[in-house]
Amino acid sequence: MDDGSSPGSPDHASSALAETRARKGTARVSDDTLLDAARECVLAVGLRRTTLAEIARTAGVSRMTLYRRFPDVGNILSALMTREFGIVLRRASEQGAGAPTARERLTRSAVASVRLLNEDPLMRAVADKDSEVLLPYVVGRLGGTQKFGEEAITALLREGREDASIRSGDLAVQARTVLLVVQSFVLSLHAATTDIDAEALLAEFSHHLDAALRP
Repeated sequence: MDDGSSPGSPDHASSALAETRARKGTARVSDDTLLDAARECVLAVGLRRTTLAEIARTAGVSRMTLYRRFPDVGNILSALMTREFGIVLRRASEQGAGAPTARERLTRSAVASVRLLNEDPLMRAVADKDSEVLLPYVVGRLGGTQKFGEEAITALLREGREDASIRSGDLAVQARTVLLVVQSFVLSLHAATTDIDAEALLAEFSHHLDAALRP
């Protein structure tokens, strides 16, 4: 639609300058700054009550700056959960890295993932305030974070075949099985340890996973 201003007119120049400034303003704000603001909002009010307007206010940016990077609240929350899960997964991998075999590295990393995810404030906030949000990823489909975790499991299973510490079998089936076992502990550990010591339960989990993978 013609706004009545020609390419060389003052109005057109002002509009172009404003757009350039907006793009520069967006570029100056890192994704992590916006995701940190989203994290703060989720911790305060939960996933369902978090809005783009509140995230923008918390980040100290305009709504338009946030809209240009993340077009809707679902998009930024998905990016937040992916980032947070990635951080936990890296920490869990670091805890298992010193083990001498791939089977032990996988077992230690799996146990560490369960422990760290249950201790993580964001994951606990989602489980406590918005547990129904997790249901589709349990009974409906696998999400991006689950597939991300499965890729890490698959890599360790391959290493286990190379060092002969993990029994042979269908790689995809093994990886999916380990993912489902780990997922069940992640989702149920809090409820399952009201009358059983958490560390004792995790030790038994470690034993079962190690025995299941042993040649």
